[in-house]
Amino acid sequence: MRENEEEHLNPTEEITLEVVKERAVKGVVVLTGRTFFLSVISLVATAFLTVFLNPSDFGIFWIVSAVVNFLSYFSDVGLAAALIQKKETPSKEDLHTTFTVQQILVVTVLVVLYLASPFLAKYYGLSHAGKLLLYALGASLLMSSLKTIPSALMERKLEFNKLVIPQILENLVYNVIAVILAWKGLGVTSFTIAVLGRGAVGLIAIYILNPWLPGLAFSRASLKKLLSYGLPYQANTLLATLKDDGMTAFLGGILGPAGIGYLGWAQKWAYTPLRFFMDHILKVTFPAFARMQDEKEQLRRSVTRSIFFICLLVFPTVIGFVFCAPILVNIIPKYGKWAPALLPLYLISFNSIMAATTTQLTNLLNSIGKIKVTFGLMVMWTVLSWVFLPFLALKYGVNGAALGYSLVGVSSVVAIYVAKRYVNFSLIESVLRPLSAALSMGIVLFILKNFLASSFLSLGILVFAGIVVYVISIYFIVGVSIMTDVKTVFKIFRNED
Repeated sequence: MRENEEEHLNPTEEITLEVVKERAVKGVVVLTGRTFFLSVISLVATAFLTVFLNPSDFGIFWIVSAVVNFLSYFSDVGLAAALIQKKETPSKEDLHTTFTVQQILVVTVLVVLYLASPFLAKYYGLSHAGKLLLYALGASLLMSSLKTIPSALMERKLEFNKLVIPQILENLVYNVIAVILAWKGLGVTSFTIAVLGRGAVGLIAIYILNPWLPGLAFSRASLKKLLSYGLPYQANTLLATLKDDGMTAFLGGILGPAGIGYLGWAQKWAYTPLRFFMDHILKVTFPAFARMQDEKEQLRRSVTRSIFFICLLVFPTVIGFVFCAPILVNIIPKYGKWAPALLPLYLISFNSIMAATTTQLTNLLNSIGKIKVTFGLMVMWTVLSWVFLPFLALKYGVNGAALGYSLVGVSSVVAIYVAKRYVNFSLIESVLRPLSAALSMGIVLFILKNFLASSFLSLGILVFAGIVVYVISIYFIVGVSIMTDVKTVFKIFRNED
């Protein structure tokens, strides 16, 4: 890489704008490959786990995970995100201050978790195995906090080719252990041992790939500067935690373990396309948008293209799975027990489609420093969630809770309106074009499904027909620009930084 000052976004930055764009593309491709590999493993593992375990086991896992995730909010004040978003290169003082503050917060959370465990066990009816899972997730929170600085440093440089390795190892260890132990009949304990194995492997791997010597220090000036971004960011995280994990923990007392198991199953599959296609793009574009936040036209184009590719992949996957799910429930042995979760799946899938558009927009606002705007949106979504979900869950059970998620999803149009005031991305190009192609595919699948019985052959026909119809539709709607994008990716991979 050439080091001329004029190539940089500013003289204090680590990498140039051109390198940012190239590494962003490489990062998306690398994380997509990782996600495909891990998703195949996760899908296979989930299929086995749903056979070996009952809905109550899953419900306990979802409830306990939600409780720990909620408490984990208090283990951070947004300092890691501030390090990534910061325009200047973080100093040693910044890194050690962040590490020190975070470890103090994590230890405090673990003490609270231990003291609250008798109450939590009584409220949720946790067995001894459930309490051990609670402690294991707490230990994994500590191991995760120790990875924060090495991970943040790699994300700043968009070195996702390194960052994916610990993630791959973590998921392999977790899924293999969980499936084997569930097959052996260990029930909830399968999750406990798998969580501990995942945390240990990830921690060791991250320090091998990006050695960093932890140090304890405290700089009031450094902390104050980082908190100016970190606290509003963490306030958004608190609202997101209240809206998601806090809600799951609360609904656990209304729906019980089995009800949360059905709701969790529906969320797992409805959000799989987001985890598969969207999350890694968000991870790459957050530091990338932050690096180019002063390049307005480049930012506008990048936002439009990133949302387009998220929607291009998420929309048909969600719609396709909605049509395939009933067949899977009917033909997979011992899978009929998940039939009550089909309607929740359909309802939550709508929320998934809305999130494919708006999550990248909140990511954009955070990356360009409009954290207070994101906070306003999160307040809206949190209030709506706590208004609709408990009431509908009490009245209509699991289906009511799922309907609540759909109603909250409708409000995402507000985020689109707000984001366009700051970055005038193209809604037609980014959302409406892939949506039109996905709806065309859905119409064909709806007609075709009426002529097919529930079998593996029918499943294969639906998948093949859906792919063919969608590819043809998107080609006619978008044109040859997709091929140009593919060629650009290959060109970048042939060049060296």
